[in-house]
Amino acid sequence: MKYAFIQRHRRVWPISVQCRVLQVSVTGYHEHFMRRASNAQRRHLSDDALLVHIKAIHAETRGGYGWPRTWKELLARGIRVGKDRVQKLMQLHGIRARGKRRFKVTTDSKHDLPIAANLLNQAFAVSEPDKVWVGDITYIATDEGWLFLAVVIDLFSRQVVGWSLRQDMTRELVIDALRMAWFKRHPGKDAGLIFHSDRGSQYASKDYRDVLTEYGITASMSRRGNCWDNACSETLFGSLKVERLHGQRFKSRRQAKDEVVAWLLWYNRTRLHSTLAYTSPMQFEEAWLASQPRQASA
Repeated sequence: MKYAFIQRHRRVWPISVQCRVLQVSVTGYHEHFMRRASNAQRRHLSDDALLVHIKAIHAETRGGYGWPRTWKELLARGIRVGKDRVQKLMQLHGIRARGKRRFKVTTDSKHDLPIAANLLNQAFAVSEPDKVWVGDITYIATDEGWLFLAVVIDLFSRQVVGWSLRQDMTRELVIDALRMAWFKRHPGKDAGLIFHSDRGSQYASKDYRDVLTEYGITASMSRRGNCWDNACSETLFGSLKVERLHGQRFKSRRQAKDEVVAWLLWYNRTRLHSTLAYTSPMQFEEAWLASQPRQASA
């Protein structure tokens, strides 16, 4: 490389003369070695300096990241460090992700409403956006009573494309979440979109099925008592409750709503997702869109 040659012979010939002969920029030469010095400095961060970065990430994510995501976040921020070093440093200082907890099931499947076939059949890997959406409901306790959350997740990017928060667990809760997703994404009635849910009465209701028909969406439902058929939504709710809601007491539903929405926005835009090669849902989808061949203008 020309820069390396100039560096080796800088005591023999002036740098400016070498750059002119080799037809390279003097400014470019100096910037190159400044970047190398900066990278070397990053590679040799002291444990104390690295710990500051780790603690900052831990605080920003409210304890949501264990060492694998913390390591990936450090790399994303330009801090080149080995994963073993991050793991050992976090263990030494007692920095860990919040533990997982069990949550009760909210599905009411004891009804005689129509049940759709399980078209998804745990095929969670989807090749493009707006081909398979999944939905589910969970609950949050407040001093004013329960707050229920319904979400719609695009399986391709795991992005939450629709949600609804209400104080009652009715069909309007899931219809509102679906309408939000539809108007946000505009997939089109001929997109062949599948919506997968559990067998809850809200998703099996006539009103909900009418909305699916209106949008040209095909319904799919989990098998009875099989939570793995809707594992992606269960994982999302687990992350929400462990990373953001656990240990908090909400005096009002409004306070809980603000916290949930803030987490959903952060999840979509920023949270590193292990299924997506440690990128956020929106980053993953943006990268996919950028990789698609551009259509020729009419």
